[in-house]
Amino acid sequence: MPPLEIEKRVAILEAEVERLRSKVELAGTPTMPWWERIAGTFANDPAHEKAMKLGRAYRQSLRPREPKARKR
Repeated sequence: MPPLEIEKRVAILEAEVERLRSKVELAGTPTMPWWERIAGTFANDPAHEKAMKLGRAYRQSLRPREPKARKR
């Protein structure tokens, strides 16, 4: 490969590395966490409340039941 072609390819690669480096630096800037961005999204939503109740009932159904106290 001729030296000029190698230099041209290296220049292209260096430009690409710089572009990627700047992209990574932008991604590294502190932003609001995802859970803070969506907090309150489902406030007063009946479907969300129902989903939470169903999920709670399902999780409770997976727990072992305590034996009932015997009457004397």
